[in-house]
Amino acid sequence: QVQLVESGGGWVQPGGSLELSCAASGSIPSSGNTMGWYRQGPGKEREFVAHATNHGRTTYGDSVRGRFTISRDYVKNTLTLQMNCAKVWDTAGYYCDYRGGHNYWGQGTQVTGSS
Repeated sequence: QVQLVESGGGWVQPGGSLELSCAASGSIPSSGNTMGWYRQGPGKEREFVAHATNHGRTTYGDSVRGRFTISRDYVKNTLTLQMNCAKVWDTAGYYCDYRGGHNYWGQGTQVTGSS
């Protein structure tokens, strides 16, 4: 079982930066898994943001590619999303997820893009 706890959400000005973190704990395999971020704005469906595999491959959604960077620390078991050039439409609840033998979700952290 894997537990995921997000942190780092808050207010960010358009064009500004914010860093989100996800701390994973529990029985985490060394391979065969993907960790990533999804987001969901009010009245919208959950949207893929980015993910990283256990062997270092990263994938980004079209809406964030070139602005956000995902990274994993395999020693500390943390997942980071560096948000740069933030836009108003980045406003959403951001959720950390783990996909492997089983799927897990964190409870989310709110990001609000506002001037």
